Amino acid sequence: MGETFFTVDSGPDGDWFAPTEHARGPWDARACHAGPPTGLLARAVETAAPGHRLTRLTVELIRPVPLAGFRISATVVRSGRVVASTRAELVDQNATVCAYAHGTHVVSSSEPVLRQSFGPDDESPPRLADATPGTFPITRSAHDLPGFCTDGSVEVAYPVGQDQAPGPTTLWMRTIALLPDETPSPFQRICPLADCGNAFSRYAEPWVTQFLNADLTIYLHRDPVGHWLGSKVTADWHPNGVGISDALLFDEQGTVGRAMQTLVLRRAAAPA
Repeated sequence: MGETFFTVDSGPDGDWFAPTEHARGPWDARACHAGPPTGLLARAVETAAPGHRLTRLTVELIRPVPLAGFRISATVVRSGRVVASTRAELVDQNATVCAYAHGTHVVSSSEPVLRQSFGPDDESPPRLADATPGTFPITRSAHDLPGFCTDGSVEVAYPVGQDQAPGPTTLWMRTIALLPDETPSPFQRICPLADCGNAFSRYAEPWVTQFLNADLTIYLHRDPVGHWLGSKVTADWHPNGVGISDALLFDEQGTVGRAMQTLVLRRAAAPA
């Protein structure tokens, strides 16, 4: 898995990120899957607030992120001693905003505050060693071109009793890197997985009911470890066309946080 989701050209106007075909999304051949750009938005806000640890990232998807490329800029909104806030925007070649990101950054305590972790999700994750390699849950897209979930840039493995069928799902996933010659941070690395909750927890296939996400919020209470990361996802779909995806994120050591998406549900267009 030596390829990347993006290449980057640096210039007087800042970095220009050029998506590779691995970043192409399933809904529109001209647009990116939101997961890899979310990783770059995390990279931007982490760079803007280097003394604080990124704890929460909310991405608002205003319009499709173009496969033709984009720029990202980030600013610090609040710089506190313990908590900082950041804001980033992703713009296309016409300087049109395609996505906003809002980050909350917290300085971790230098000494343990508690002797152990507490919480309803503090449970042992399924063993990666027992998982079975499989295919990405979505096997068809709205186009016939290579993309995020169909060209081998994403690997998945299913714990015992899990598979790619619709409904609540638990799985492991790893992806290629975001950029050449750069190791993504733990937060950046989990972003592509976090944005897949709508696909993992679907109740119908996309050629029957579309389930686009309008946003993505990732909360991480600690940095994930390793390249294989996991997601245990459920969703609520309702007749009014609105849904929510809720994913518990974990690594081999335990839970690391959650990811949530607002879903826009629509009947798929009848095939021509």
